[in-house]
Amino acid sequence: MSTTRPRMRRVPLNAAAVVTVALCLFPVYWMVATAFTPARDIQSVSPRLVPRTWTLDHFRTAVGADGFGLFWRNSLLVTLSAVLLSLVVALGSAYAVARMRWRGRRQFMLMVFIAQMAPWESLIIPVYIISRDTGMLDRLPTLTLVYFMMTLPFTVIVLRGFIGTIPPELEESAQVDGCTRLGAFRHVAFPLLAPGLMATSLFGYITAWNEFAYANFLIIKQQDNRTLPVWLSSFQNVFGTDWGATMAASTLFAAPALVVFLLLQRHVTSGFAAGAVKG
Repeated sequence: MSTTRPRMRRVPLNAAAVVTVALCLFPVYWMVATAFTPARDIQSVSPRLVPRTWTLDHFRTAVGADGFGLFWRNSLLVTLSAVLLSLVVALGSAYAVARMRWRGRRQFMLMVFIAQMAPWESLIIPVYIISRDTGMLDRLPTLTLVYFMMTLPFTVIVLRGFIGTIPPELEESAQVDGCTRLGAFRHVAFPLLAPGLMATSLFGYITAWNEFAYANFLIIKQQDNRTLPVWLSSFQNVFGTDWGATMAASTLFAAPALVVFLLLQRHVTSGFAAGAVKG
């Protein structure tokens, strides 16, 4: 009886979790299913949850669209550059905050938290004016810097907490054995930061890969510098009401983020959890 009651209490929670997951995943499933559904069945009066026949024609249309490879390269270049730059800068900042004692450390972290809470959409006009006045409009490095600023506060916060969970005695022992402070960090602490680095990399990758507003406002004239989200927004204008090709393009756009998440999911949970332990 004692074990039955806790199980009964968990039934509503489990049911609510199943419903929530189903509601979240159903639009994704419908997008993928529509991408594989023949055009005649998409416009059917009685749509089916599972397509009767499968086709790759919509993917061929999406991949064969003008600029698909170019915009894919632009998104990949901007995203990876922003993530790597954010990791390098945040790693040094987080280490300085977690290990060193210097005046203004608390104020610095307060500014980082404020930057993390600030809505980036409200800064589109100031960023646009600065980019226009400095001649940085219609350039991919401008997007890279914007995405770097968007992901940097979160990366600093998580890595600061993660470094705080590593005992400083480990680095002190390495210094006693003859390592410099940088060498002790590189050989002792850095290998233990892999989960935290992967967690923050995943967050930065998804944020930069899916970002649309800044890419749409900062890349205006040079259409060859557009990224995939901007290209996807104009996809329907090119192909009209070809919902199959639109859904295929959306599936191809979402696939890289899904693959990265599946590859890093084992380390993401531990990285976020460890980064939230110490403040």
